[in-house]
Amino acid sequence: MHRFANPARFLRIARVLTPLLTLIGLGLAAAGLWIGLFASPPDYQQGDSVRIMYVHVPAAWLASGGYLGMAIASAVALVWRHPLAAIAARAIAPVGALFTAICLVSGSLWGKPTWGTYWVWDARLTSMLVLLFLYLGYLALASAEDERHGGDPAQGKGAAILALVGVVNLPIIKFSVEWWNTLHQGPSITLTKSTIDPAMLLPLMLSLAGFTLVFGGVVLMRMRAALARTRTAARGRRLAEAYA
Repeated sequence: MHRFANPARFLRIARVLTPLLTLIGLGLAAAGLWIGLFASPPDYQQGDSVRIMYVHVPAAWLASGGYLGMAIASAVALVWRHPLAAIAARAIAPVGALFTAICLVSGSLWGKPTWGTYWVWDARLTSMLVLLFLYLGYLALASAEDERHGGDPAQGKGAAILALVGVVNLPIIKFSVEWWNTLHQGPSITLTKSTIDPAMLLPLMLSLAGFTLVFGGVVLMRMRAALARTRTAARGRRLAEAYA
């Protein structure tokens, strides 16, 4: 995997993968949402409000998965000081924050007909809100560090350390419905079984796959843009030094 850390090699691969992931992801997400919203049956208890699941569940999974990816990239940046890892972490952060916000908003809309209220200080909801604050804190700290170090993400450590510290929140999100008595339902899908009807599981999996590929495509786009800015800034500094 280390050979893919070369920026030039990464860009060659990313140019191919970016449109591929994005287009396939949009197609799968559209198919999953169409089936989920119009063709799948309503839930026997929740009725049509269960259709929010096809947005809410993928958003929740990608919110946590995105943060884990950001933390891994931050760890690589701290240990090996490779700028591509730091760029990857910064590229993931706003996308993960967006999916976290979508998760919270869609969950609130789902909670109103199910629980009778948009928000409760439930363990799952509260830990997801903390995750959004961690994303926003990372973005603010990374922006300040990049400005201080002339746009070089590999020079900053504070944002990477915050990303690693925030990982402790991920198992809290995962196991909150098991550790505490919460309004939020327990896990419907595990590694060994699913309690969701196949007619609902298919569009859910399509939506999850589609949103995941779109997530990857957007992250690659942001990384390519960040590398282009870095190269432009480096070229500008060289020209300024040459004519100084």
